[in-house]
Amino acid sequence: MGIKAQSSAHTKWLCKYHIVFSPKYRRKVIFARIRTSIGEILRDLCKYKGVEIIEGHLMSDHVHMLVSIPPKISVSSFMGYLKGKSSLMIFDKHANLKYKFGNRKFWSEGYYVSTVGLNEATIQKYIREQEKSDLMQDKLREPLKTFHSHKIE
Repeated sequence: MGIKAQSSAHTKWLCKYHIVFSPKYRRKVIFARIRTSIGEILRDLCKYKGVEIIEGHLMSDHVHMLVSIPPKISVSSFMGYLKGKSSLMIFDKHANLKYKFGNRKFWSEGYYVSTVGLNEATIQKYIREQEKSDLMQDKLREPLKTFHSHKIE
């Protein structure tokens, strides 16, 4: 498997980043219809900027994306655009969320980013398996309901 660089008229590049960001207060709000809607919004915004989503996953309280960003766009300006525009679009589609988040900022400040080199496959696997890990941790946090679920006579 060779490394495939992207190109434009006068530039060849291989700029891949693992990005993680979360809703304000790390609220668990990314599920069902909202999850589908946020996925569509993020895909549309990335496509508009010429950013390729290599791998992505929406968790209930955070987003993982493995993206290829052209060198003409800085990571910080892309993230400002992505989080800012998507906040407005999310609140337009899901007006009820405004009451939970207040000042039209859906996402928390900041984000995690790391460059991806030859370990791309490892990061893709990590993003894919993140949901399994989170579900396991959620199950461990739930109180046991063994005495409440069975009627003892």
